[in-house]
Amino acid sequence: MMYHMSGPDKEFYTAQNLADKLGVNIMTIYRYIKAGRLKAYKIGKEFRIEKKEFQRFLDSTKTK
Repeated sequence: MMYHMSGPDKEFYTAQNLADKLGVNIMTIYRYIKAGRLKAYKIGKEFRIEKKEFQRFLDSTKTK
């Protein structure tokens, strides 16, 4: 599920959404966030990752 905040350019995923998309454990997503590889916002008890940040992350991990 994607969340919208303040217009269509602000779409967010949860850490669980990204874990499911990437086929990894949610702890892997938390490690990426903690290491600074993935920028996230903590809202309450959950992290939110902007769609454009997720795309940047994917682009940075592609094999060249």
